[in-house]
Amino acid sequence: MTPTATWSYPTSIRFGAGRLSELPGACAEAGMTRPLLVTDRGLAALPISARALDVLRAGGLAAEMFSGVDPNPHEGNVAEGLRALRDGGHDGVVAFGGGSALDLGKVLAFMAGQTRPIWDFEDVGDWWTRADADAILPVIAVPTTAGTGSEVGRAGVITNSETREKKIVFHPRMLPQVVIADPELTVGMPPAITAGTGMDAFAHCLEAYCSPHYHPMSQGIALEGMRLVAENLPRAHADGNDLEARAHMMSAAAMGAVAFQKGLGAIHALSHPIGAMHHTHHGTTNAVVMPAVLDFNRPAVEARLARAAAYLGIDGGFDGFRAFAVDLNRRLGIPESLTALGVADPDMDRLVASALADPSVGGNPVEMTAATTRALFEACL
Repeated sequence: MTPTATWSYPTSIRFGAGRLSELPGACAEAGMTRPLLVTDRGLAALPISARALDVLRAGGLAAEMFSGVDPNPHEGNVAEGLRALRDGGHDGVVAFGGGSALDLGKVLAFMAGQTRPIWDFEDVGDWWTRADADAILPVIAVPTTAGTGSEVGRAGVITNSETREKKIVFHPRMLPQVVIADPELTVGMPPAITAGTGMDAFAHCLEAYCSPHYHPMSQGIALEGMRLVAENLPRAHADGNDLEARAHMMSAAAMGAVAFQKGLGAIHALSHPIGAMHHTHHGTTNAVVMPAVLDFNRPAVEARLARAAAYLGIDGGFDGFRAFAVDLNRRLGIPESLTALGVADPDMDRLVASALADPSVGGNPVEMTAATTRALFEACL
């Protein structure tokens, strides 16, 4: 059979220490004169957010800040952000922060001129064609963590508060026009956030690498992304001022997000409903469920992960790779189970149903059923 696929690769990325200074020029190229800087509540109080706002204003832009972003952004954050965007007459968004801020910033720019409710644009079939593409505002993305890679993505994850489900809102024009990837912005990130976001990048690369779909370019990117995480995440975790390690992790995060257009799998299918229902950190949740998912997928990925282990300099084939992942979790202080992560009295029927409805299911190399998904959750608890 001749392989058939449709591929897309991301946007212009300005990578390197100190490149935040180029933010006003990037906004000007995108046609912005009144950008809204979208960040989360915690980051808004830190000097790097004030610095970004100062850089924009020094460049002659009438910039304001919106910081109403929760760790798992929901439709209430979207409504509040849209009021700020429209009331301020803003003509573009600078999405500044980790995955939550980047996702919400992209969604605000997308929804700015839409008349239909947000859930009409969920990533289902061709629902994205319902949008008025001409009403989408431009986005400049400035990541301050090294995990989700949302800066090179065409979607945003928003939690539906009523159903407690994470939904993916997608449109090709949600892709930021320019990414400012300045590793100086990640220096000093707390160890726990460094660990969780870094393991999110590793999970993206791992699941893309194991996905059965045909995408050899993403396959190669995923493999190198895993190597960068394996070599640099422990360094960045141990020394928050290690700029070289921070830079490599920022690369790995973007690589993971590029690679996972090949597919995600059971790690994300499990972690999305856990995060939506129990408000856990996404990347940390990915790390917790990773060993059980590796065991589940072993029949389909054993030989493939043995090759990855060799590339990463890990002895022992699949078993060595699994042992490496478990040891990496331990070194980073990742909880050993969902219970230790704080997941108490889970509604197992609801978790299983949500996991099987998650888009990531289709990229898992072993078919997920109600029985096997329940067993996976139980193994993680």
